[in-house]
Amino acid sequence: MGTNENSVTDETGAAPTRTLVLQPVIRGNSNANGGRSADTLLDETAGLAHAIALDVVSMRAVPLNRPRPSTLFGGGVVEEVHDRIEADEIGLVIVGGALTPVQQRNLERAWSCKVIDRTGLILEIFGARARTREGQLQVELAALSYQRSRLVRSWTHLERQRGGFGFVGGPGESQIEIDRRLIDDRITRLKRELEQVRRTRGLHRRARARVPYPLIALAGYTNAGKSTLFNRITNAEVYAEDMLFATLDPTMRQIELPSGRTAILSDTVGFISDLPTDLVAAFRATLEEVTAADVIVHVRDTADPDTDAQQKDVEAILENLLDGVDRQDDDGEPKGPPAQMEILNKIDLIDADERAFLADRARHSDDVVMLSAVTGEGCDEFLARIDAILATKESVETFDVSFADGAALAWLYERGEVIERDDSGASARITVRLAPRDIARFRRRLGQEVVTE
Repeated sequence: MGTNENSVTDETGAAPTRTLVLQPVIRGNSNANGGRSADTLLDETAGLAHAIALDVVSMRAVPLNRPRPSTLFGGGVVEEVHDRIEADEIGLVIVGGALTPVQQRNLERAWSCKVIDRTGLILEIFGARARTREGQLQVELAALSYQRSRLVRSWTHLERQRGGFGFVGGPGESQIEIDRRLIDDRITRLKRELEQVRRTRGLHRRARARVPYPLIALAGYTNAGKSTLFNRITNAEVYAEDMLFATLDPTMRQIELPSGRTAILSDTVGFISDLPTDLVAAFRATLEEVTAADVIVHVRDTADPDTDAQQKDVEAILENLLDGVDRQDDDGEPKGPPAQMEILNKIDLIDADERAFLADRARHSDDVVMLSAVTGEGCDEFLARIDAILATKESVETFDVSFADGAALAWLYERGEVIERDDSGASARITVRLAPRDIARFRRRLGQEVVTE
């Protein structure tokens, strides 16, 4: 969608673009590298390239004492890479970090080929993966915001600007047809459309709240197994592949928990380290499903050697998303923060010693569950834990309801878990487990005091 006609993401049958992956690694600065090793950073960038079927001919980590303002890399590296590009007929260089517009332009001139950074690559993947109209709008908004900075700072180099947001494709038209004003106009229109999407999602959430079914949101690093777990629990057929960002658009399904309680399970977009700010802002409408959840389930890939660093990245993004969010139910009543639990997925891929270590940790925590979404091991325990978490968010109350008020009686049976019913008096005395918001609703409905059990 929206790519140039010679972009590798087009389904033209053309050979994949021969690609060189360079991963800059700042020496002696673990914070700049996100606490990750050079090999881990390089493998992740190469994985992103493979996600859009690029032909990665060569990949290497490039240690840097400090970034060079003009080209990021030193002169020797630039010259060496130029020779490699000519020898291997490379058509695209991916730099696994952030490039300024000046650095990108200078590297393209020095190497005479297309150069994109991590943000451009992730945007390209999202452009190829988005299927719904909402997803396409979000990707286009993020891409235009990214491209706008390239227009501003490289105005004297228009012949190299890329049209649309097919960053992997060839150069754009020789005479650019859009300028900052047109891009800004388009961004404004996209924001209006996405605001409408946001309002529509809000209406959908309020409709779900009136049902009301609690929302369980699966979150986690990309490729942690969220979609596979979603399919296992719901018997759905959401696309799941061993690939970064295999799915983008959120999917929801109704599930029944062991107690008989009904809930909504949501599969959301995966997170990644250094997720571009423009992309987070553009996907606000989608990510709001996470902030509106009653329970956030952090799915982790325990078989990944970088799982601890991934955990920190996801927790940082979740904290950023939830920070300052005014959570309310459909009646405007304030809601507390969502409960959170952790899923240690892919235990079928780890050795016995690691399993024993994780099992000991899970035994000492009520919000940690080990499972394998592929084999199904641990999935029953996961559902039972979700059931228990939701139960703690509910209270046991006793109501006196007139026998003639059949609608009120039906409402209690539908919304709560009836524990006991006594019909010996002038009215039905019902002891029921309900969410706090439903207790408040029922008080208003009957205009009577609640006797707490």
